[in-house]
Amino acid sequence: MPSPKPRRRRGLLVALTVVVVLLLAGGAAAFVLLREPGDVSNPDVAFTATETTEAEQPPPPPKPTRRRLAVDTFSWPTYGLNDARTRDWSSAPDYLRPRFRRGWTYRGTALLEFPPVIRGATLFLLDDDGWLRAINKVTGGIRWRVHFGRLAAASPAIGDGHVYVVALESRTGSGGRVGAFREVDGRGVWTRELPSRAESSPLLLGRSLFFGTEDGTLYALDAKTGHTRWTYKASGAIKGSPAYANGTLYFGDYGGRVHAVRARDGRQVWSVGTSGTRFGFGSGRFYSTPAVAFGRVYLGNTDSRVYSFSAKDGKLAWATGTGGYVYAAPSVSNVRGLGPTVYAGSYDGNFYAFDARSGAKRWATGVGNRISGSSTIIGDVVYFSNLGSNDTHGLDVRTGRRVFFFPEGSFTPVVADRRAIYLVGYANMFEMLPTRTPPAWRRAQRAAKRAARLEYESAQAFARRARARKAAARRAARRAEQRRAAQRRAAARRAARRSAERRAAARRAARRSGDQR
Repeated sequence: MPSPKPRRRRGLLVALTVVVVLLLAGGAAAFVLLREPGDVSNPDVAFTATETTEAEQPPPPPKPTRRRLAVDTFSWPTYGLNDARTRDWSSAPDYLRPRFRRGWTYRGTALLEFPPVIRGATLFLLDDDGWLRAINKVTGGIRWRVHFGRLAAASPAIGDGHVYVVALESRTGSGGRVGAFREVDGRGVWTRELPSRAESSPLLLGRSLFFGTEDGTLYALDAKTGHTRWTYKASGAIKGSPAYANGTLYFGDYGGRVHAVRARDGRQVWSVGTSGTRFGFGSGRFYSTPAVAFGRVYLGNTDSRVYSFSAKDGKLAWATGTGGYVYAAPSVSNVRGLGPTVYAGSYDGNFYAFDARSGAKRWATGVGNRISGSSTIIGDVVYFSNLGSNDTHGLDVRTGRRVFFFPEGSFTPVVADRRAIYLVGYANMFEMLPTRTPPAWRRAQRAAKRAARLEYESAQAFARRARARKAAARRAARRAEQRRAAQRRAAARRAARRSAERRAAARRAARRSGDQR
């Protein structure tokens, strides 16, 4: 009988081999699951470093002349400032930099989750209780207000004399709502009930209005009538807002995919997921609104990463990890002395600056609590809010050094024009005026006051014309009623004559019949 020792040795070798393989596999799995995400970088993906992120901004103000006084025509028409949603106004006037002094204060009772938009001398603000307000940006007074829905979480969009808004819940049903109102007086132009809730800040391009809903539908509506031009079905809820560049709309969904569709007809250009970056493990959700710049699409994800995709074909350029959810929409700028940079906050309590090409972290500044809302670049300062402590911070875009602090703020804190920064707190909004007021600021202030006066006069003229139309309509209705009453009286007289004639004829016939007998 052969000895059992060789068999035992072979068995031990097999067992040891199995154990080593299992340990290696377990180590690899632990490495994938426990490592900090953010090691994906393909910087050779198409990148246009010379592109400016401010291409869609309003032109500089006209220089005042003796013949014509300047009027403020500044426009911050949509969430994120421009169609590409870069949130970058790095060319803001130099005087619009900390320190600031407080001007007027708007005090509300509902959460302000999204910032206002600006046209001329008016701020248009939608609060979480569904109230849309037009606020005089010079005085802080309310020009008009409209109750649009029971719950809302989006910024309006303005254009062509109208204000466009969406609501999570309509006033009468459980679905969402979208509508258009006249900018001058808040009079409704059209409204439309939606089968699903909507918190995607609308984007107005020409005569088309774009937004997403929680049932995963991207809508393109005729901005004049509210009729559907086309729809596109995504793989999950669309919470963020679509961004636009070069004929294409970009957005993420709760299925963990990013989509590019043609704005003209809704045809898909590309659609990519994120699971491949983690060896087949599930991808997170995209709540973040994209920013499009340098030939790339940038947005955050609940898997703790900030992503960069090629705008042309969706190829992953980089995915850099943070220590928590990234709900925030990034702001993007080609910073002088630093280069193309992406800024975003995370639920890990840090605010990050990333190299826009490679995804490498340039700097990170901790604020101690979660950052949920988006950032905005005004001049050389990037502003964001701390949701945990409800305050607002401003950091130097190059170094991350804090240069501004304000003890109110929750989500996306600021918009601005050439005279002030408008800071959104939890339920209040503050006018922040520069402490240094050079001649350029004084001209901007006078132009804003003229615009406010002209808008007031225009609203009054609209109201007078509306009253005149109503009075004319009432007069026309009275005249029509008088004509109808006269016609009824004439008809009654004719009927009475005919009846009298019939009775007379009957009497004559009766007399003739009696005479014959």
